[in-house]
Amino acid sequence: MRSRLLPLLIVLLTGVLLALGIPLATSQARSEQQRVVVDRIDDTARFASLTQSATDAGPPGEQRLATLEDELATYHDVYGIKVGVFRRDGRPMAVAPEGWEVPGGVGSEEFAEALAGRRSQGQGQVWPWALDRRLVVASPVIRDGDVIAVVVVDSPTGPLRSRILRGWLGIAAGEAAAMLLAVGAAFRLTGWVLRPVRVLDKATHDIATGRLTSRVAAAGGPPELRRLARSFNEMADHVELVLDQQRAFVADASHQLRNPLAALLLRIDLLGLELPEGNEEFASVKAEGIRLAKVLDGLLDLALAEGTPADLRLTDVAALAAERVAAWRPVADRRGVRLTAEGAAAATGWADPVGLSSALDAIVDNALKFTPEGGAVRVTVTANGERVTVETADDGPGLAPDELERIGDRFWRSGRHQNVQGSGLGLSIVAALLAAGAATITYTANEPHGLRVIVAVPRHAPERASAQPVRREPGNGSAAP
Repeated sequence: MRSRLLPLLIVLLTGVLLALGIPLATSQARSEQQRVVVDRIDDTARFASLTQSATDAGPPGEQRLATLEDELATYHDVYGIKVGVFRRDGRPMAVAPEGWEVPGGVGSEEFAEALAGRRSQGQGQVWPWALDRRLVVASPVIRDGDVIAVVVVDSPTGPLRSRILRGWLGIAAGEAAAMLLAVGAAFRLTGWVLRPVRVLDKATHDIATGRLTSRVAAAGGPPELRRLARSFNEMADHVELVLDQQRAFVADASHQLRNPLAALLLRIDLLGLELPEGNEEFASVKAEGIRLAKVLDGLLDLALAEGTPADLRLTDVAALAAERVAAWRPVADRRGVRLTAEGAAAATGWADPVGLSSALDAIVDNALKFTPEGGAVRVTVTANGERVTVETADDGPGLAPDELERIGDRFWRSGRHQNVQGSGLGLSIVAALLAAGAATITYTANEPHGLRVIVAVPRHAPERASAQPVRREPGNGSAAP
């Protein structure tokens, strides 16, 4: 969010600084030029006064004209500014340097303004990039109310442009410093505003992935976001309380129903003693009672798996998988199924040994249950990058792609496997056990048929146990227990 908010603030700050800097730079350039123009007007006024006395008839006038010529020559030599006094028809009275004429002739704007009795101000603003511009100022010489001559000065604009450019560089440096300060303030401001948002986003992700104890710590930021953080914590407390109550209800209900159900099954067995041997109704009632007892046991196990934190420790996953395979091999032999352990002989990862053992038991039991006699179940351990994987592949009948999408859902069983013993909670319990230990479980098809169940355990200690979603890949597989 900062990457989107900061550019917006920087663009706005840049616009504000440009809106202030451009008029300031323009004003500075105009001020510099006006100062030069005022100086030139003062110079032309002095020369105009000398010209008035130089127009007198007789020797005094000729002497004063010579003095005017000397003044103009000295002025040009010292300042490098061309200057001249011209009659109304444009003929020069005195010029420096010699032979210089009115810029643009007598029809120029400055000369025309001076003939009209007004001092010219120069043509337009001089900018630093106008290298060929010169500043022309003309003033009238008035005697007895009539304009008898015009004083014209033609100044180079190099020094003026240099002063304007130096002023602009100062303004640019000030703007750059202000921009840096503004960007720093924007970073601090966005950090102050977005810090509660980042904390809230992280807490929301934690809760969404199963870490229900995550909360938003008290932090700075705007009052509205602090109030939102408090409301979020209240909501999370309520959600956690509701889920805890739900788990407690399922566990208590399962536990409380087990004793009446055990007593009922005992009475059914006693009634069976009075019935003929092989009575189908009696066998059906007893089978349903046993199935109900398994469902209650599964519900209790699921509630305990979801509510018990994982005891993560560094575990030899390969040795644990080999141990579970050895424990289930007698069952596989009785069913005529070949159960083998393959892959790495040693591979360590971070897991809850009890939870991982229970999950592998349920997965292997499910594989043996649906693998026909003469088939094979292979348990392969692989250390791959950041994960240790335990892959269980069977030769069962498999599932359709749409059925594979539902595997692991509570109480779901394939319609083709309803006659197989099970409650539909086994893989749900597996998912809960693995999620508590930051592990993942993936279901995909086994070629040419059957199911592959891949359990992945982190090789490095996770920061916190997190609930990971169950991932499924298209294909066929065996049903959940």
